[in-house]
Amino acid sequence: MTHLDPPGGHGRSAVPSPAATASAHRVGVAPPSTGSGRRAAAALARCVSVESAKFAAAHWGQTPLLSRAAELPNPAGFTDLLSPADADELLSRRGLRTPFLRVARDGQLLPAARYTGGGGAGAEIGDQVLDEKVLELYAGGATLVLQGLHRNWPALIDFTGELSRAVGQPLQVNAYLTPPGSQGFATHYDTHDVFVLQVDGRKHWRIHPPVLPDPLERQPWGGRADEVTATAQDPAALDVVLEPGDALYLPRGWLHSAQAQESSSLHLTVGVRALTRYALVEELLGLAAEDRRLRATLPFGTDLADPDAIEPELTETVEALRDWLLRADPAAVAARLRQRAWPASRPAPIRPLAQAAAIAALDADSRVGLRPGLRWQLAAQGDRVALRLFDRTITLPAQCEPAVRALLTGAVTRVGELPGLDDDADRLTLTRRLLREAVLTPA
Repeated sequence: MTHLDPPGGHGRSAVPSPAATASAHRVGVAPPSTGSGRRAAAALARCVSVESAKFAAAHWGQTPLLSRAAELPNPAGFTDLLSPADADELLSRRGLRTPFLRVARDGQLLPAARYTGGGGAGAEIGDQVLDEKVLELYAGGATLVLQGLHRNWPALIDFTGELSRAVGQPLQVNAYLTPPGSQGFATHYDTHDVFVLQVDGRKHWRIHPPVLPDPLERQPWGGRADEVTATAQDPAALDVVLEPGDALYLPRGWLHSAQAQESSSLHLTVGVRALTRYALVEELLGLAAEDRRLRATLPFGTDLADPDAIEPELTETVEALRDWLLRADPAAVAARLRQRAWPASRPAPIRPLAQAAAIAALDADSRVGLRPGLRWQLAAQGDRVALRLFDRTITLPAQCEPAVRALLTGAVTRVGELPGLDDDADRLTLTRRLLREAVLTPA
């Protein structure tokens, strides 16, 4: 383990506006069962060699952490998530399209036309990955980047969902396949934290402290290329070769470069797309448009290039903004953040055919569960109850609230035991609705 000190339909609508309020509400995410809670913890344990509490306190968003395979719980490494044979499968037999593949050589991305084309009869779409072109580029030293694997490779869909629940943030997964001796990208930094999981081969990593700590997505490294290049000449804070089964955590902003060694290399990069305090600032400013003083027009004829002319207006604006911020409603900010954050992390996949069959066969003895990873907010609205999800709001009669709440919190799974409803016919109607809306899944 190595770590570093910090450097210097009816009843269904779109998501409501922040102005929409409720008399009472409860917010949550699909509650983990004992088993799923263990799986989430196990997913994080595969990536870091320290206890989760220590990782959160000493490394999360602060300092890199190198975890050797011998310090991690899976001696077989990460080939169960994506092996070289799996990568070949994706590149040759899955009809992969851009942008699910990028190709880089000498630090530059190659045009997609260099490795895509039509797929033949019945698959003429022209942006499909062509395996023979990929072979030519890879054999010539290009790095292949398989993107969005948290959406299209089953083992990584499951693992990413579990790890996302462990860290409480949306994740993305890319795979990097680099030929022997090659380096896909020059020294750079990412604007999100990453877990690097070395699957196959060996790769030499050089890590340097940030030139811009905690960069936002709007602050990519290209805007500081000279600083990045100069810092990369200094002695590395961490100079290490990752072996199969090793893992490396890098907070956003830390400079890094990686070069395959004597054989080809395959590693996974799990990106953490977390919101920052600046997101709070953005949402506060969005809400500030409600303040008339902040909507006022600047005086007629103001010379916007003259600091002396701007100064009194700036002073009054800052004063008005300060007054408004002191009255800011946390509930309104949270509503805007919900619309921003929830769609970034999809709940666990469902099986549409099996789900439809379960709806048709549903009876009072059927057992159901909340869709894993589903975020929700339950709010009373007069004679209705609103169940807000990541992409829509479902409204139901108020008498359904006890049953819905029991399902959301996992207190009841058998349909015939749902509280607050008069008979099994009502319980079945509610459960069918929630199954059809993909809120529940068959247990």
